[in-house]
Amino acid sequence: MQDALIALTKYWTDRGAMVVQPVNTEVGAGTLNPATVLRILGPEPWRVAYVEPSVRPDDARYGENPNRLQTHTQFQVILKPDPGNPQELYLGSLEALGVDVAAHDVRFVEDNWASPALGMWGLGWEVWLDGLEITQFTYFQQAGGAPLEPVSVEITYGIERIMMALQGVDHFANIAYAPGISYGEAFGQAEYEMSRFYLDDADVDSQRRLFEEYAAEARRLLDARLPVPAHVHVLKCSHAFNILDSRGAVSTTERAKAFARMRGLAREVAALWAERRTELGHPLGAVEAPAAAAVPTEFAEVSGDNTLLFEIGAEELPPHEVTRTAEAVRRALTQKLAATRLAHGDITTYATPRRVVAIVDSVSDREPDAERTVRGPRESAAFDADGNPTKAAAGFARGQGVDPATLRRVEVDGVNYVGITKTDVGRGAVEVLSGILGEVVSELRSDKNMRWNDPKLSFTRPVRWLLALLGDTPVPVAASSLAAGTVTRVHRTAAQPEVAVASAADYPAFLASHGIVVDQAERRARIIAAARDLAASAGGTVDFDGESALLDEITNLVEEPNALLGSFERRYLDLPAEILTTVMRKHQRYLPVRAASGELLPHFVAVANGSCDHDKVRAGNEAVLRARYEDASFFWRADLETPLEKMKDGIAKLAFEEKLGSVAQRADRIGVVAQELARGVELSEKDTETLSRAAALAKFDLGSQMVIELTSLAGTMAREYARRSGETEAVAQALFDMELPRGGGGAVPSTVPGALLALADRFDLLAGLFAIGAKPTGSSDPFGLRRAAAGVVAILRAHPVLRPITIPAGLAAAADRIRAQGIEVFDAVLADVAEFVVKRYEQHLLDAGNAHDLVAAVLPLAHAPAAADETLTELSARVTDPDFAALAAALQRVRRIVPADTAVSYDPAALVEPAELALHEAFVKARSAGSDLAGFAEAASVLTAPVNTFFDDILVMAEDPAVRAARLGLLASIRDLAAPVLDWQSLTTSLEG
Repeated sequence: MQDALIALTKYWTDRGAMVVQPVNTEVGAGTLNPATVLRILGPEPWRVAYVEPSVRPDDARYGENPNRLQTHTQFQVILKPDPGNPQELYLGSLEALGVDVAAHDVRFVEDNWASPALGMWGLGWEVWLDGLEITQFTYFQQAGGAPLEPVSVEITYGIERIMMALQGVDHFANIAYAPGISYGEAFGQAEYEMSRFYLDDADVDSQRRLFEEYAAEARRLLDARLPVPAHVHVLKCSHAFNILDSRGAVSTTERAKAFARMRGLAREVAALWAERRTELGHPLGAVEAPAAAAVPTEFAEVSGDNTLLFEIGAEELPPHEVTRTAEAVRRALTQKLAATRLAHGDITTYATPRRVVAIVDSVSDREPDAERTVRGPRESAAFDADGNPTKAAAGFARGQGVDPATLRRVEVDGVNYVGITKTDVGRGAVEVLSGILGEVVSELRSDKNMRWNDPKLSFTRPVRWLLALLGDTPVPVAASSLAAGTVTRVHRTAAQPEVAVASAADYPAFLASHGIVVDQAERRARIIAAARDLAASAGGTVDFDGESALLDEITNLVEEPNALLGSFERRYLDLPAEILTTVMRKHQRYLPVRAASGELLPHFVAVANGSCDHDKVRAGNEAVLRARYEDASFFWRADLETPLEKMKDGIAKLAFEEKLGSVAQRADRIGVVAQELARGVELSEKDTETLSRAAALAKFDLGSQMVIELTSLAGTMAREYARRSGETEAVAQALFDMELPRGGGGAVPSTVPGALLALADRFDLLAGLFAIGAKPTGSSDPFGLRRAAAGVVAILRAHPVLRPITIPAGLAAAADRIRAQGIEVFDAVLADVAEFVVKRYEQHLLDAGNAHDLVAAVLPLAHAPAAADETLTELSARVTDPDFAALAAALQRVRRIVPADTAVSYDPAALVEPAELALHEAFVKARSAGSDLAGFAEAASVLTAPVNTFFDDILVMAEDPAVRAARLGLLASIRDLAAPVLDWQSLTTSLEG
């Protein structure tokens, strides 16, 4: 291992990095060394490399866990500014370590980093070596709460992980650290004793005192304008807090206060450091932005129709952005070309993690000329009585560069003007495309954007090259510092990573010859075919429908899918299947292999990117999965030995949200609200008992080691642990159900107690977070409130027995418990939340293909979605019925005539005309109608003819006040009789059809 550290140091110093020393106090990561966290601030260049022992008390395992240490070794590299090729430099460093990058599967997998305490965030990747995360690779975007200019690249190597993979050992203690000395022999005693200290023996009172002293000293040093020693004391303060946390001595309230205090100090340190460097005149100088690419001024001419090829090359895009970006580029090209006169054929876009390719067929060689009329002053103001041009006409002609004598009459909307006809000469295709393609690149955007060494561009990951050809003619394109060429980049491990492209013809085939499958659909199909064959060879199959989302992700993680079959020991099948598949899917992106019965087999399908040594890559992936399953087994055994009540006690230490309290407080609110909602529902005695017990245990599994490690297993582990602790199956299922649905279109609770808990969970989330102002904005929804709102709707639709629970009633019950904690929840806020939930319901109905006017008609009933569903079904069946259409038209006529504030009472004795008496009698009959649409439509059909006759024969606004009031009151009574059934005014096109 020491040779590896030496090799990395030499590699980076040979490339201009300066070696600095580890910080002389405990840090959780190399990022916190002043050489990173402070030096990335400001405009000065900075390129360093250093070893950093990283101390994380919560990862202490007494040296027993093969993959977790309280002190692990990071090798940290900072490249400021971004050199433009940091990934290629990084791959070179792996080769310096002895990694054959052509034989192994080295992958850049999306992983974004943030430290709210430091006001820092960045975008980047985990780097995988045969499925093992070995490096964190980040473009820092912000630090100390301020944007960074220039952007720095951070590369953080996990040395123990890399060495375990290279040396083929299954425990950190077995790493060969130096000749004849293992890692365990060198550091095993310290690992055990420090674990004892962090987990068992650290004196809580002493650490509390140290926390206060360090924080106070940091404050004093800030006041003395000494940012470096202040930073050191913030680090000491943070470490004291981490020790307290590992001892279980930090309450939710204390955690929130401590975080706020450390966050404030850290941000002050950053601001003071930047200020001091400015005062010193930035001794290292300032980074200059790259020069802008020359704006094209000369454009080649082409003849005939040609194919346009445009490629945007990037560093690995997040999987969800691959398909989205392909569509965005297609849409942008379509719109921009439509704004020109350049004729063209079909526009097709493809995408892989490293490129978006647009191909436009049959692009004409130039735009046709076009004539346009330029209008000047009115004819009457253009010439005087003698027919000579006026100043207005002369000025117009001069502005257009023509002789006034050439002005002609132009008629617009019946008014005569003078004007001229101009010919716009069509531009050549290359000139037209040059500007359009540059705009496409400059306007690229994603859900979360970043900057790199080009401060004028912003996208989800750095754009590194452009390729543009019209037939075999290069198209000059400039986008900030980027200029298009005729070269593309293929696999980084290829003998020739950059290759020239001579022509736009059949570009997908050209890429295929270099091992790149540019068509997403083809990549997906190849993965399915290969996985099917591999699974069959092991006597199993893959549930491709069930794994559809994972397949989409894998498809967009590779440019050339290369599937291989891996295995794991059968003993791991003793763990619940959900644990095994969660690890495979979420952490490793493996496809689980199942028997025909659906049971898991001890096999998986991994998909590498490009050619590799199958045996090496298989062995690496199997080792990674084995390590993860060992961790899961450790958590499983520890949790089974922990009583449910103790796990529940543990969630008191978990912060939910600073103002709303701990996870335990939230769980208690959910339990109370669920039972409050149950009072309005007819529950059996068994369901009532089930709900009561499940409410008492709500969210207990969030205190389990398994769920802390694998959060997506919440609910799943609650059911498993409840079963094994002797709880009834009904209670276990209710605890599982309360986490459903997990996403749009997901399974809903199968039991009524579970549905009540799930509703209470989501009502609490929505009411609480809206109350403190944490509602979603734009694409930002960190608490998943849109998902929670959709969940409320899905549950209420799926369980008609819960119809008495309306959306406002559920929110009100949740708000009462939140108010009991001293948090204000205004009625206006609850109204906003209810509207927010109804909007989700409305969108679901529209997405399902229902007509807009029918959806609008049932929205007044949406507070009880099951009732609204039934009404929509009935309405959809009746819209083609002429009698119903006539009734709707009559009711719409009533509503249009009657002022909104008209009272719904009237004196029948004031009605004397036959038509109004007939309408009164029909209304009396219709009053027996129920509020459901079917019953109302049958009973109210007697109103149609009398309403129409009334409006034909009767003057509603009679001069006699008593008569006028009676007529208006009768109509208002009819209006309000129909109002609870539908929004009749919304019914338009569906009835007309």
